[in-house]
Amino acid sequence: MNFYEYGSLELLAILAFGFFGSLGHCIGMCGGFIVSYTTAKMGPSMTKSSQISGHTFYNLGRVSAYTLLGALFGFFGSLWDATPMMRMIMFAFAGVMMIIMGLSLSGRLKFLSYIEYPISQKLWFKKLFFSQLNSKSKFSFYTLGTLNGFLPCGLVYAMLITAIATKSALLGAGVMLLFGLSTIPTLFSLGFLVGFISQNRFRHIMIEISSLIIVIYGAWTLYKAYANYQAYIHPQEKFPMKCESGKCGA
Repeated sequence: MNFYEYGSLELLAILAFGFFGSLGHCIGMCGGFIVSYTTAKMGPSMTKSSQISGHTFYNLGRVSAYTLLGALFGFFGSLWDATPMMRMIMFAFAGVMMIIMGLSLSGRLKFLSYIEYPISQKLWFKKLFFSQLNSKSKFSFYTLGTLNGFLPCGLVYAMLITAIATKSALLGAGVMLLFGLSTIPTLFSLGFLVGFISQNRFRHIMIEISSLIIVIYGAWTLYKAYANYQAYIHPQEKFPMKCESGKCGA
């Protein structure tokens, strides 16, 4: 399998999942993280270009963490023979998880709070976070983004299941890279437009839209599970041999 085997619909679904998911979920989960480093490291005297540079390094660190996780999980998926039945189970699990997360994001279920472990409350994380928060180095923005990228997140969990199903470290990294890139517009803008993006009405609308997109992507993933189930119960013969009279053996 290579990245080109992912059709335009699949790629568009990943982009929509990341973009709308970031508008609804990431603003709430990562917003405090971004506001913290923006307030602490970007004073009024900081030039606009330096602010853009800082936000860029932060997002590069975050996307790098996603890409690394995608490569690791894709490699993990390559360690066993993913039969149609195995892919069906993985896609079915991912699809159900996405639908539940979409309903949870909209407030119709309580689920995300149970699977997003509060690692940011751990002492070692706080020490590392504040050491980078107080650092004057440009690279500290990248480190903060990397820390953010490794925070437990329901949306990331869902995409990592997709990365496993690719059975490829390279393709898994590609899936997570695409997902990460699709979240940049929201989280990059958040550093400059905290007040507007965080408005209750705007965020409520975005949460409803992102919830719907996540549920639709979950349904699409369930369809892929069904397609693999059909491949399992109706296996097709590979390389059928067509013999002419008097050939192909006695």
